[in-house]
Amino acid sequence: MRGVWRTERVRAAEGRVLARTAPGALMRTASFGLSVHAARLLTELTGGVAGRRVVLLVGSGDNGGDALWAGAFLRRRSVAVTAVLLAAERAHAGGLAALRTAGGRVVTDLDAARAALTRADLVVDGIVGLSASVSLRPAAAALVAIVTAPILAVDLPSGVDPDTGAVDGPAVRAHTTVTFGALKPVHVLGARHCGDVHLIDLGLGPELGEPDLAVLEAADVAAAWRVPGPDDDKYTQGVTGVAAGSAVYPGAAVLTSGSATMATSGMVRYAGPAADEVRARWPEVVATGSVSDAGRAQAWVVGPGIGTGAAARDVLAAVFATGAAVCADADAITLLAGDDTLWDGRDPSVAVVLTPHDREFGRIAEPRGIHLGADRVAAARALAAATDCVVLLKGSATVIADPAGRTLVNPARSSWLATAGSGDVLAGLIGALLAAGLEPLLAAGCAAWVHERAGRYAAAGAPTHASAVLAAIPDAVRAVLACEHEERHG
Repeated sequence: MRGVWRTERVRAAEGRVLARTAPGALMRTASFGLSVHAARLLTELTGGVAGRRVVLLVGSGDNGGDALWAGAFLRRRSVAVTAVLLAAERAHAGGLAALRTAGGRVVTDLDAARAALTRADLVVDGIVGLSASVSLRPAAAALVAIVTAPILAVDLPSGVDPDTGAVDGPAVRAHTTVTFGALKPVHVLGARHCGDVHLIDLGLGPELGEPDLAVLEAADVAAAWRVPGPDDDKYTQGVTGVAAGSAVYPGAAVLTSGSATMATSGMVRYAGPAADEVRARWPEVVATGSVSDAGRAQAWVVGPGIGTGAAARDVLAAVFATGAAVCADADAITLLAGDDTLWDGRDPSVAVVLTPHDREFGRIAEPRGIHLGADRVAAARALAAATDCVVLLKGSATVIADPAGRTLVNPARSSWLATAGSGDVLAGLIGALLAAGLEPLLAAGCAAWVHERAGRYAAAGAPTHASAVLAAIPDAVRAVLACEHEERHG
C-alpha cells in the first residue's frame, strides 16, 4: 500500500530534515535523481542521451532550482540544455550558477524561448512547486501551449492543485512526473495530468507520520481477495444477494449478478422482476422474485435499475431489513436521498457502502450541507461521517472514505469505464467482497482496483462496453493472484 501525504505535512517533514542536513545537499540529491529520470526518458524516446536537446521551463524558488540543477547534471552527459527563465530576477541563484558553469544556455527572450521549445526533445516543467495552487499565468501558459515534446514535471505538473488534483485553467499535462520525499495528493487525484509518477527518496519517512490517503497495490488486493480453501463450500465463501433490474432495465440485473458471480462469490441469489433474464444468462444464480423469497445472504447489492417508485422503495427497505451488509448503488442512492425514513430500517451496526457518481452525490449530500467542490476527498469524508457509511465517490480518481476518515484513492489510467452498465459491474464486485467478509473500506477499494484493471483489459486501447468489462474480471483477478503467488514464492 502506497501512502500519500498532504503537501503541508511533506513540507514540514522536509523542513525538519533540512535542519540537520548540509545546505543544498537535499536539493542536489533530488535534482540528480531528476536528471537520471530525464536521461532515462530521453533514451526511451530518442534512443540516446548525448547531443539531445532539453529545455527547462524555470520559475522562481526551489522548484525552478531543482530543474536548473538537473540541467547542470544533464550537461555533464553532453545534453544541450536551455533554461527559459520565467522570473529571471527570482531564479534560484545556486542552480542558475551551476547550469551556467556546466555550459548550459540561459534565455529570457520569448522569441528565443519559443525557438528552443520547438526543437526540444524533452521539456522539463519547473515552473511552480507545491506552494502554488493556481493555474498557469498567461506567459507560462503560452509557452506550454506550443510544446510538442514530452514534458517531465518537477514534483507536480504546474497549474494542477497539489492537494486536490483540481485544474481550473491552463495546466501542464506531463508525460512523467518526478516527485521528492513522498507522494502528494496531486499524484493520485490528478494522475492524468501527472503521467507516470516516480518517487525519489529523501529520507523523510520517519518524519511523515501516518499517511493522509492510501493507494492499494496489486499485492494488497491479492492478499485480501477471498480464495477458497479445501474446507470451503458455497456458503462459507459468502452468499451475495442482488436486488437489481426491472422490466425496463433487466440488463442491470444481468450485469450485477454476473459480476458477483465472476468475483468468485460462493453463491449469488437474485431477487427481482428480471429473474428469467438472469437465469438465462447465469444458470448458476439462484433467482427468485422477491427479497423475502431469496434466502439468507451475507451481503446485498441493491439499486441498479430498480427505479425510484414505491415498489423500488419497498425493495430497499426489505434489503435493509435482512440485517446483512449492503452496497447501495444507483437508484438506491436516489431513494435514500429523497426519503430519510428509509434510513430508519438500517441496523447501525451493519456496513453500508454508497457508490455515487457526482450527480448522485449531490442528491444525497447537499441536503446535509455537503457540496462536491474541488476537494473530492473532503466531500467524500464528510458524507461518510454524516451517513455512517463507506462512500465510494466515482470519478477519474475514485475516492473511498469511511466514517473514521480513512481514505483510499484508486486512480484510473483510462476513461474506458465511462460506459453504461459499468457501475452495475462495480456494485456486483463490492457486494461479493462484502459477502466474503472483507471490511467495507477494503471491499470497496479492492473492487474498484479490479474493476479498473478489468476495464483496461476489456478496452485494450479502444472503446469497450460493460459486458466486456464483466467478462474480463477473471483475467483481472487471475493477474492479481499471480502477483501474490510471485511475492510468496519468488
